[in-house]
Amino acid sequence: MAELHLIKLSVGTESVADLARWQKNARAHGADGLPRHVTRMWPKREGELLANGSIYWVIQGIVSARQRILRLDEVIREDGIRRCGIVLDPELIRTETVPKRPFQGWRYLAAADAPRDLPKGSANDDLPPRLMAALAEVGVR
Repeated sequence: MAELHLIKLSVGTESVADLARWQKNARAHGADGLPRHVTRMWPKREGELLANGSIYWVIQGIVSARQRILRLDEVIREDGIRRCGIVLDPELIRTETVPKRPFQGWRYLAAADAPRDLPKGSANDDLPPRLMAALAEVGVR
């Protein structure tokens, strides 16, 4: 089975640090205390995602980080509609910065198309995502 990932816009966040702060909020957690992202659509390729897949976060138009997908939970809210809770590893892993045009919902991302992880400690999250992308473009990490 080929490795498969998701890619998703992190709407309203300014940086990876901002995403991390938001995920520490109790609203972003399931009963187990793990961060999760709730979406209306259930991935049809669940088995491939759960075989070491990640969600790649697009922040300010730039792919900047990823989190491992641990499992998919059924979430039913007050309206009675079944949703998918994408349960995530709390560790945010910085990736190479790659520009990405806006899109709605999430998309599948083949492993071959996924940005590589950056070595730990190589990224300065205090810099805006667009500046990080510009630095990467000229070879400064």
